[in-house]
Amino acid sequence: MTSPIFALFDPTYFLVIIGLVISMAASGYVNSTFSKYNRYRSQSGVTGTQAAQYILQQSGITDVAVQEIAGNLTDNYNGQTKVLSLSQATAQSQSVAAIGVAAHECGHAVQDAKNYWPMRLRTAIVPLANIGSSASLPLIILGVILSFNQTLIHIGIFLFSFALLFQLVTLPVEFNASRRAINILSDGGLLTAAEVPMVRRVLTAAALTYVAAALATFLQLLRLVLLFGGNRDDN
Repeated sequence: MTSPIFALFDPTYFLVIIGLVISMAASGYVNSTFSKYNRYRSQSGVTGTQAAQYILQQSGITDVAVQEIAGNLTDNYNGQTKVLSLSQATAQSQSVAAIGVAAHECGHAVQDAKNYWPMRLRTAIVPLANIGSSASLPLIILGVILSFNQTLIHIGIFLFSFALLFQLVTLPVEFNASRRAINILSDGGLLTAAEVPMVRRVLTAAALTYVAAALATFLQLLRLVLLFGGNRDDN
């Protein structure tokens, strides 16, 4: 029987390293892309906050507040509190990139208002994903310590799969929000025809971070299955 210590340092750890590299590359790409187009001041001269307020008004959404928060690219929309939060790099900036990011978050607000079902599904999965992320590894380690107790190990792997499910459901939600943002900016007067492709590049780069997160989570799950998923002879 393979010892627990050896199992925890199995060579399949390279899968985690690959996932980390993919995530770092995606993060670096989105930061560099945002920085590039953050230097282009929009011809309309509106800030990210003003753009968000305009888009929400034009979309008939009156119950969502817009606030500024600390950080860089920490923008988010909270459907439970109806608050659209824009980071400092977005809220007060008049750049094309900032307007694009603000429009993307408005896309989530529009999804919420229209009861976009993948967004509802993602919200429903959040508690399971949180439990899976926090409880899976302790259960697997406990199972390994207890002479590779397959019941505990399989439960742990099953719980971790909810984290991957959350990442997969997130993909259509984020891509749809970006699509809505592009449509809004193309139809409105916030950006010129020449500026819209710049926003598309920024949002495409941002979407790749979610793809990278899904891939990294899949590789972690694959490693757990390869290490602990098979039946072992405990005698």
